[in-house]
Amino acid sequence: MFPIPFRIPRLKLLLSACLSLLLCFGFAAPAWAFCGFYVAKADTKLYNQASQVAIARDGDRTVLTMANDFQGDVQDFAMVVPVPTVLEEGQVHVGDPSIIERLDSFSAPRLVEYFDDDPCEPNRRFDQDALESRAVFSAPPMPQQLSAQKLGVTVESQFTVGEYDILILSAKESSGLATWLKQNGYKLPRGANALLRPYIRQKLKFFVAKVNLEEFDNSGFQNLRPLQIAYESPRFMLPIRLGMMNADSDQDLMIYLMSPQGRVELTNYRTVEIPSDEEVPVFVKNEFENFYTSMFDRTHEKEGRRVAFLEYAWNMAGCDPCSANPLTPEELRQAGVFWTQSSDRSGNIGPGRTPNRRVFKNNVFLTRLHVRYRRDKFPEDLMFQETGNQQFFQGRYVLRHPFKGEAKCAAGNRYRREVVQRQEQEAQTLASLTGWNLDEIRRKLPKVEVNASSWWDGLWKKSVEQSSDAAKREAAGGWWRSLWQ
Repeated sequence: MFPIPFRIPRLKLLLSACLSLLLCFGFAAPAWAFCGFYVAKADTKLYNQASQVAIARDGDRTVLTMANDFQGDVQDFAMVVPVPTVLEEGQVHVGDPSIIERLDSFSAPRLVEYFDDDPCEPNRRFDQDALESRAVFSAPPMPQQLSAQKLGVTVESQFTVGEYDILILSAKESSGLATWLKQNGYKLPRGANALLRPYIRQKLKFFVAKVNLEEFDNSGFQNLRPLQIAYESPRFMLPIRLGMMNADSDQDLMIYLMSPQGRVELTNYRTVEIPSDEEVPVFVKNEFENFYTSMFDRTHEKEGRRVAFLEYAWNMAGCDPCSANPLTPEELRQAGVFWTQSSDRSGNIGPGRTPNRRVFKNNVFLTRLHVRYRRDKFPEDLMFQETGNQQFFQGRYVLRHPFKGEAKCAAGNRYRREVVQRQEQEAQTLASLTGWNLDEIRRKLPKVEVNASSWWDGLWKKSVEQSSDAAKREAAGGWWRSLWQ
């Protein structure tokens, strides 16, 4: 993660197996639009080096939550984050780790399934093209004041919040700051000077956190909780370069951006929608973890490994289909959302109303960006902008289960031939998305019996029975069979 340059944490490769089927939220959608039955999701447990950050932003006000997936001895934990202003104690809080998990679960790319109707039902609506419809994260020994002055380092503020000892530092030179950090027990890797220098030139401050072991032991928590900071600044950015200091491989960063306006996008890198609304073979239900990681890897390569992928964009008031329930007003508050409550100061007292009553306004638009970064592809920190674009989007992949009944009608035979064609298209789509071998995909497709001749034979027999003589019967039989052949 970008604020933990001293140790790169790892997550075990896990996939939450979501076996329950959740009906779509809110309203009845047209056939084959969104909705469907939710099956599984691609959350951050898919990645062995993944960091998560939640950012709530309105105007110049920002609340940044940094999830700690640190695994190891907590006395080795350290965090250094460039911040635009000097933070006081009231601007730093310890967050609830479940909030990050809720944001991840709610916005994760999802797998949904549909089940074909009986093609022989008279009111059946089979629309091959309808799926094209889309809704649009002991205190460090303090140095002698003279030493700090010589190094050009100033301790602007220091305090303890929860299990963390916090310092806010400013510095004149990167070498002086690096030396000060090393003298005070922070183990910086090689190259720290070069990465600290641009932040000092921008006159940024440095938020430094270490674990207060006594407070941690007294807290009763087994893992470190997220740190949340609030500040005002016209700069809408996320520093990631410090997290690259000892990282030799790609790192995945999930960013959950909440705004009252609409989508949040990057200004210095392209924001690209992840491939979505694709129909894939039904066996992907048992291989969704491999499918999504392969698809993401391939798409990442195609885009030159220099983009942020949009995996979700939706108003928090709902979802379609939902991979988790929307966050409650209290959960949104814990996630840093500060603009959803307003006082009713009208003084009008009516049924159920009192002066200064708190009113909840659900105007929270959630954007989920997935950035895979490394030194040579992301040389700059991430710069964001709020937009008024409220078009909905989600990474969504569709399974369509064929009807398994007999379907003894002319439409049933046409339907089975269409299913065979559809399965071939699904196989080719899967191969294109993932790079998997097309022949291997075809071997996994379920077999569909196209017993079309039975319909033609039945029609032939009926014609024969209605013929008045042998000549007509022979002619009728030849005509129908020649048409089928």
